[in-house]
Amino acid sequence: MPTRQDRVPGERPFNNLLRRLNDADFALIEPHLVEADSHPNDLLYSPGDNVETVHFPCGPSLVSYMVASEDGRDVETILIGREGAVGGIVSQGHLPAYTRITVKFAGPFVRIPVGRLDAAKSKSRTLSNIFARYADCMLAQIFQSTACNAIHSIEQRTAKWIISAMERTDGEGAVPLTHEQLATLLGVGRSYTSRVIQTFKAEGTLETRRGSILIRNPVALRNRSCRCNEAVKGHFDEVLRGVYPDPGQDN
Repeated sequence: MPTRQDRVPGERPFNNLLRRLNDADFALIEPHLVEADSHPNDLLYSPGDNVETVHFPCGPSLVSYMVASEDGRDVETILIGREGAVGGIVSQGHLPAYTRITVKFAGPFVRIPVGRLDAAKSKSRTLSNIFARYADCMLAQIFQSTACNAIHSIEQRTAKWIISAMERTDGEGAVPLTHEQLATLLGVGRSYTSRVIQTFKAEGTLETRRGSILIRNPVALRNRSCRCNEAVKGHFDEVLRGVYPDPGQDN
C-alpha cells in the first residue's frame, strides 16, 4: 500500500472515528498518522500475522473480514468503512490476526503503528474510551452478521449487503460490487446471487454495469432488506453517535 505525504498538518482525515476525537486526543496521534492509497484486494492481514498497524479507511474505502471455510471458500463476515478502523483496536503487545482482512473498495487510508496508538491511549482516558466503544460496536456487527446469516433469506441478505456498501461509498447510487464479490459476501454460489440480482433488475430496483451495481430504487431495496443494518446503526448511535456513515455526509 503506497504511502502519501500530502495531508495538511492538523487536517482531519475523512474517517468518522478520527473525526470523533477531541482536539487534544487527535493531537496525540496526528504526528504518527501516515496516508496511504489502496487498491482492490490489497491484503492487510492474513491469519496468524502479527497485528502491528492500525488502518483507518477514509472516504469510500472499504475493508472486509474474511473467514476460510472447510471447503476452501472465503466467507465475508463484516465490512468496515470510514466509521472505523482495522487491526489492534484495543490490543496491547503481540496480537495475531484471526481472519484474512482485505481491501474491498479502493481509496485512501491513514495508518498508525499499534504501539503509537497504545502509547497515546495510555495518556488519555477519553482516547482509550473511544476505541473501547468502537470495539463494542464492531462486536455488535459480528453478532448481528451471525444472526443474519442464520435466519434471513438470500434476497434479504443481498439487499442488506448492497445497502451497507452503498452507505459507505460516494458513488451516488453506484456500488463497485461484482456478482462474484456479492456471492462471497453472502457465502453462496455465484448462480444464486445472479438469480437474485435478475429478480431485483426485473422489479426496477437495480441495474448492473461491468463491475458495479446501480441502485435505481433505494426505497424498494430497503423494503427487500432485513433490518440488520438498522440494528447496527442503532447500536452505533447509542455508543458512538455520529460515527456510522450517513449517506449524505460530505468529504
